[in-house]
Amino acid sequence: MSMLQVDQLSKSFGDKDLFHDISFTVANHQRIGLIGVNGTGKSTLLKVLAGIETADAGTMDHAKDFTVEYLPQEPELNDKLTVLEQIYYGDSEIMKTMRQYEQVLQELAVNPEDTKVQERMLTLQQRMDETEAWGANTVAKTVLSKLGIEGYQRRVSELSGGQKKRVAIAKALIQPADLLLLDEPTNHLDNETIEWLEEYLSSYKGSLMVVTHDRYFLNRVTNLIYELERSNLHVYEGNYETFLEKRAEREELEKQAEQKHKNTLKKELAWLRAGVKARGTKQKARIQRVEEMKEETFNTNQDQVDIAIGSKRLGKQVLELEGITHAFGEQQIVENLDYLVVPGERLGIIGPNGSGKTTLLNIMADRIKPDSGEVQVGSTVKIGYYTQDHEEIDGSLKVVEYIKEIAEVIYTQDGDEITAEQMLERFLFPRSQQWTYIRRLSGGERRRLYLLRVLMSEPNVLFLDEPTNDLDTETLSVLEEYLDQFPGVVITVSHDRYFLDRVVDRLLAFEGKAQVRRFHGNYSEYLETRKEEKKAIEEKKKEASAQEQTRRNNRKRKLSYKEKREWETIEDDIASLEEQLEQLAEDIETNASDSEKVQELYAKQEKVEQELETKMERWEELSEIVEEMNQ
Repeated sequence: MSMLQVDQLSKSFGDKDLFHDISFTVANHQRIGLIGVNGTGKSTLLKVLAGIETADAGTMDHAKDFTVEYLPQEPELNDKLTVLEQIYYGDSEIMKTMRQYEQVLQELAVNPEDTKVQERMLTLQQRMDETEAWGANTVAKTVLSKLGIEGYQRRVSELSGGQKKRVAIAKALIQPADLLLLDEPTNHLDNETIEWLEEYLSSYKGSLMVVTHDRYFLNRVTNLIYELERSNLHVYEGNYETFLEKRAEREELEKQAEQKHKNTLKKELAWLRAGVKARGTKQKARIQRVEEMKEETFNTNQDQVDIAIGSKRLGKQVLELEGITHAFGEQQIVENLDYLVVPGERLGIIGPNGSGKTTLLNIMADRIKPDSGEVQVGSTVKIGYYTQDHEEIDGSLKVVEYIKEIAEVIYTQDGDEITAEQMLERFLFPRSQQWTYIRRLSGGERRRLYLLRVLMSEPNVLFLDEPTNDLDTETLSVLEEYLDQFPGVVITVSHDRYFLDRVVDRLLAFEGKAQVRRFHGNYSEYLETRKEEKKAIEEKKKEASAQEQTRRNNRKRKLSYKEKREWETIEDDIASLEEQLEQLAEDIETNASDSEKVQELYAKQEKVEQELETKMERWEELSEIVEEMNQ
């Protein structure tokens, strides 16, 4: 059953068609991965579906109560709201109820004895029952906990960029929606959180459309792939792995169709040139058909980034870290770290957000001086540094000007000369786009351009800080192939599991408390090792607990001298207290007309009852010990 019907949707940006006459349906519980080279319009399509932008042409039909929730690449939050108000945003009854309930919870924590707050809590608990909000509240709390969101009363303006991203994700997941649109949700999330998000989305009630560079995420979350290519939309049943297989089949069929078309056209042209006689109308029709065949085009020239660029010669000495120690305020990042980078090394730096990965990379690149220790750099080292931020890109420059600032001509590994214009074409910037101002490029196109600029400096040591953020899967695949052939050193900070598995064979892993672990292997191997270590620790804990329990069981409890005396008299004490209660009951009945006397007797009765209850509990404890001793 389809929830959303999109028919002949078109959108242009300037003279560039992003998508043209595309049609598709979104059915219940579909998991759609939207992919394509950067600049093809993926984010724009999400915004059109979310109602943030309008299409140039086309229609979108859905039920009146159809709801969409959209997570943009960069968080769009209201800085004036608190975290609580932002997360439980909206006018739906369930959102208002949960928002008010959470607010009262906060007030009750501060003033637990305030009767007015207690009364409001009772009222809101009743409303939570009426709106059936408890289930949604449990889901919300799970999401907030897994995303590490605390301090609900803080203003959004007080949050860091990473915290804002997590709040935006929580808001998107918590809001009730028929269709959830996610634009690069895994950017700036650590791998543990990404794995949780994958699991959470597998049971998400609505439908999902996601743009992401994370190929493991695509493979595990999606069951349908939409590919935007040259303003067209191709639909593939299955996940990302299946898409790669089916796309290869489609491209092969297109090549066969193109070849068949060429053969037919060749025969038709030969027929016409031979001047074979035919009736006038048939000959005219044939000429018309040949002209139409000449105009027909096939999509067999696939856009593909080609970056077979040379690099400067690298000597035997690359980088050596000696006793590196560094802190931010009271937070120790690294302590007494030694590491030797050797020629040809493929090193990944991993760890939770905020652990110090980029800081270490900057220390290695001599952009930050450590608190203590030394970085020795080889005399032949030429570093190319691909950073996370966009600060180095001047939007007022034209595309070709930006590249020519580095080099107008470079040389491939085979010694062939390539101009800046030719390299831009290889990087999917056609001549018609090369004189465009950089500010008019999409975020992904800027990152691809920036990558080209870094590589055109012909480095022999590549520093890549989160290179997978904002780069499309096509560019990433080719970058990985390039790194396979790259003769120099690659050092990368990344949270992209697929990229790490594909590129690196050694890791520096931040594991907390300024501890950086050296690991030989890729990221999946590291994760497996960590799981085995955690499992071994848990098994040791269970074994120790079982041994302790066995020791306790083997140690028979004995009564102390004091407990023996207590055991000898406790039953008589209990009998005496029971007799006192019987007597008090009679006295209360006798003095029923004397209210003051009765009140006094009731107080005494309550005290004796408490003493009797305490004695009975103690008798049970002592009797268990005596029974164990007699076994």
